[in-house]
Amino acid sequence: MMAWAILLGTSSAKAERMRERFSLRILCALCVSALAFSFGTMPSAAQSQAAYLGFDRNQYPGDAAMKLLRKDFVFTGYWVGPAPGEKSSTWQGKREFLRSLEYGFLLLYGGPDSGNLKSSASAAEKGTADARGAATSARREGFSAGSIIFLDIEEGGRLNANYHAYLKAWADELRRGRFKRGVYCSGMPVDEGHGVTITTVGDIHNDPALGEFAFWVYNDACPPSGGCTADPRAPVPLKSGISYAAVWQFAQSPRRKQFTGRCSAKYAPDGNCYAPSDAAHQWFLDLNSANSPDPSGGAK
Repeated sequence: MMAWAILLGTSSAKAERMRERFSLRILCALCVSALAFSFGTMPSAAQSQAAYLGFDRNQYPGDAAMKLLRKDFVFTGYWVGPAPGEKSSTWQGKREFLRSLEYGFLLLYGGPDSGNLKSSASAAEKGTADARGAATSARREGFSAGSIIFLDIEEGGRLNANYHAYLKAWADELRRGRFKRGVYCSGMPVDEGHGVTITTVGDIHNDPALGEFAFWVYNDACPPSGGCTADPRAPVPLKSGISYAAVWQFAQSPRRKQFTGRCSAKYAPDGNCYAPSDAAHQWFLDLNSANSPDPSGGAK
């Protein structure tokens, strides 16, 4: 009798262990199914990432215009130095007013043409002087340390060695001035021949001597751009083709016909881009999307 009881107890314990194993298998199967469903329905990075719509233009459009444009845009470009072709910045003194409208900022400072950089030594001197001037101007405008100042580089393709010397000096001096460095440059491939293509942003990004930059890239070609579309659901900068871009300029005024033929209908008849709230077409704009509503951190 005692032997049978021991045997019965052993069988019961074995059955209990079998039930536990079966339950664990069911639980694991359910977990795997849940994970498979989750990954199968998970949105891509481009779909899940938020983007914010902004604009830039060389000349300040006026206080009334900035109030109106705030209906369509979250952030604005802000020149802390003269825009191309200008002797001074018409944006000067406007930071506090724009902050009161709750704009975010993209700080810009004009870079040189490569043809004006005659040697690496003189380029480095100019880079240091320009960065010092940019930091001084940004402070005078009320922008705090840690704000990103984007150097405006208009030319595309590979930059020469002198320009890289300029950029290194610019970055080093801006860091000493306690500002962060950024670059506005082309994200559009240029064919160098023999199967080699280069983008300006890639040329800068791949130079280890330059350190880290925040990148604001322009690529208005359709596609990837959809043209002049001021949709609040702004395209994420990732869709520019540059995975590390913080800001994407996807429409320019006037439109560049060689790149925008497939989306020409999105622009106004005069070839410019205007905000939906600007029914009279008074202020042509360049359109940008960004990963942050305050890409330069200048509203702090």
